[in-house]
Amino acid sequence: MRAIGLDLGTKRIGVALSNSEGTLATPYGVVPRTRDRAGDHRRIAEMAAEAEAEVVVVGVPYHLDGRLSPNARAALAEARQLGVTVGLPVETYDERLTTVSAERSLRDMNIRGPARRKVVDQLAATVMLQAWLDRRRDRPSDETT
Repeated sequence: MRAIGLDLGTKRIGVALSNSEGTLATPYGVVPRTRDRAGDHRRIAEMAAEAEAEVVVVGVPYHLDGRLSPNARAALAEARQLGVTVGLPVETYDERLTTVSAERSLRDMNIRGPARRKVVDQLAATVMLQAWLDRRRDRPSDETT
C-alpha cells in the first residue's frame, strides 16, 4: 500500500512517500503554504494522484504528555478538510519530536541555514511516515484463527 505522509507546517507542508510495498518512506517534496488552503490541498491531491497513493497520513503534534496542543487541534481539523479534497482515506499519526529528530539529523550532516529549511519539512514527514509504516507492519493482524 503506497502512502503519502504530511508534516503540516505553518510555512511549508513536508511530503513523504512510501514505496508500493508500504515498507520504506522517502522524502517526496514540499508544498509552500499560500493564503489559499484549498489550493494547497489541491496540490497535495495532485501529488497523491501522481504517486498513486492509497492513503494520506497526517502528522499530529501532540504535547509530550499526550495532550492535544493547539497545533494538534489545527492538524486534526486540516486532516478532515484534506480528506474531502484528496478523496483518499486520511489517517493521523502522533508526530511528537519528528521535526526535532529531522533537525538533529541535518545538524549531524552539517546542513545549515537555508539548505536545512528546504529539507527539514520533508525529512520530518519521512520520519513520521516511516514510524506509521513500522507500526502498521508490527500491528497484529485483525484476522482470527
